[in-house]
Amino acid sequence: MTFVEADDPVADPRQMSVSARHEAVLTNGGRVLLLADRGWSASGPPSIWAMASVEEIVDTARMVVGPDEPFGGRSQKNMEEDHWSSLAAVLQRRGVEVDAAELGRLPHDVVLGEQLLARVGHQPDDGVQSS
Repeated sequence: MTFVEADDPVADPRQMSVSARHEAVLTNGGRVLLLADRGWSASGPPSIWAMASVEEIVDTARMVVGPDEPFGGRSQKNMEEDHWSSLAAVLQRRGVEVDAAELGRLPHDVVLGEQLLARVGHQPDDGVQSS
């Protein structure tokens, strides 16, 4: 599950800054932090927040938490395997046994924070999107 929120204390109509926190939701309801250093920024016309759609934000949130695009001769498959293996290792260090390939097949929900939703003109019940 990825939680995204507006990441600037004062709304600037020309700037969009969003933080993303990626967590694994365990079968017992607990959560394990996987990635906390992700996010993105954009600049544009004075109405950049109003022009952003929930769907675009959800898609971007899923993209920024990985897997990354291939580079240096690596294939998309290599990138995906490395990504899911890395996240599985984080879970294993926390005592959660999981297969990396299975982890990659789980649903990926995105939860949008209240500040972000307010800036794009949506209600809090619009805040969860799943794949």
